[in-house]
Amino acid sequence: MNSRQRRGVILLLLSVVCALGAFAGVLSVIDDVESKVGPEVTAYRLKTEVKPYTALSRDQFEKIEMPERWLSGNAVRDLAEIRGKIAVTTLHEGSLLQRDMVVDQPALRPGEQEVAIMIDAATGVAGKITPGSDVNVYATFEGARDGDPDVSKIIVTNARVLDVGRITALRPDADDRARQATDAVPITFALSTLDAQRITYAESFAKRVRLALVAPGGDTTVPEQDRTYQLAKDK
Repeated sequence: MNSRQRRGVILLLLSVVCALGAFAGVLSVIDDVESKVGPEVTAYRLKTEVKPYTALSRDQFEKIEMPERWLSGNAVRDLAEIRGKIAVTTLHEGSLLQRDMVVDQPALRPGEQEVAIMIDAATGVAGKITPGSDVNVYATFEGARDGDPDVSKIIVTNARVLDVGRITALRPDADDRARQATDAVPITFALSTLDAQRITYAESFAKRVRLALVAPGGDTTVPEQDRTYQLAKDK
């Protein structure tokens, strides 16, 4: 073997050694990254915006995989956890689903039934009433005969709100041109049979139905003499 051949063999061996060194370096970097990132786990991301107090369903989320160490311990990893839940606030598209974003949907108690009525969005709700709230229901009725004063009554006290729907534009009937189009919100209550009848009657025959949010705690009883109001009798 002449000197030129020996140099060629030496260069070839050096190339092989350098390649092995580079390969070992790549493996070392990969091992280091894997040790820092860790294994991947399942998480769920919002596919679209979800409004507050909306019931949750599987089609609102997409399944993704991400490193466990980058995922909050509060993250939802199984969509079975959202069964019977509602959004507690606005859930934005692209956000990872967390357990503190949802709450249990209010349920009926023994002897209660669900009743939904439409409430004026501006005067009846104003964004303050949410599922789980307790409200008093006020209704204003016209006098029974011409000349009789209008009367405001508390129809139901401490009505428990189960659900607040989306704002809907209500159009007056063709034969009721005096009324203007209004925005209303469907409110679902948990009520006894008698209170369900009262609130349904008010929705059908009252000039206006309003909800008053009841502060939690304390005595919320309304005396009988304070349940009816007429301006003429106000002193």
